[in-house]
Amino acid sequence: MNFIIILSVLLFFSISGQVNKQHKKERPVIDSHLTLSEALMGKEIPKPNTKNLKIIDVEYYSFDNKLHTGQVVIHKDLAKDIIEIFALIKEKKFPIKKVIPINYYHWSDESSMKDNNTSAFNYRVISGTRTFSAHALGRAIDINPFLNPQVKNGKVFPKGAIYNQYTRGTLTRNSWLTHEFYKRGWRWGGDWKFTQDYQHFEKSK
Repeated sequence: MNFIIILSVLLFFSISGQVNKQHKKERPVIDSHLTLSEALMGKEIPKPNTKNLKIIDVEYYSFDNKLHTGQVVIHKDLAKDIIEIFALIKEKKFPIKKVIPINYYHWSDESSMKDNNTSAFNYRVISGTRTFSAHALGRAIDINPFLNPQVKNGKVFPKGAIYNQYTRGTLTRNSWLTHEFYKRGWRWGGDWKFTQDYQHFEKSK
């Protein structure tokens, strides 16, 4: 009888330990937890640019190999694409540094890129022009921008970034992630002729 009791106790603690261990594994690190209105604070933005926006919670494995949760502010018509793509990013454990709405960086694209932050909506013009970016309507997303910088006229943005296609988290034309965007009708900035914006994906309609 004592043997059965001891065995039962050992079995209980073994199962309990496995459950607790599994529970800890599934608890993500929270990088962002905002409402849409909170994610849009800090800048005056015309209503036509915000009326169709949606904030989406996404999960991904970061470079610490831990599960994280962040948020993407995106046009509602593109929400399904982003949800599907991030589900694959999580499944395949493609490393994403962090996903935090741009107002955390005081709406500075440069600061967000330097921090390798993945983001979508940003009410701004294309650098060096007066033309609004696709980001200003929530129709573009930048993935791991410090690892996938923009290269234009021999200059690299953000400053200090180096594009090395063999580094974890980078994107190329043959990357499975790039093709998942292609399949859904997105354009990749790495294909552009006069500049290569390796971080950038956009979809006009």
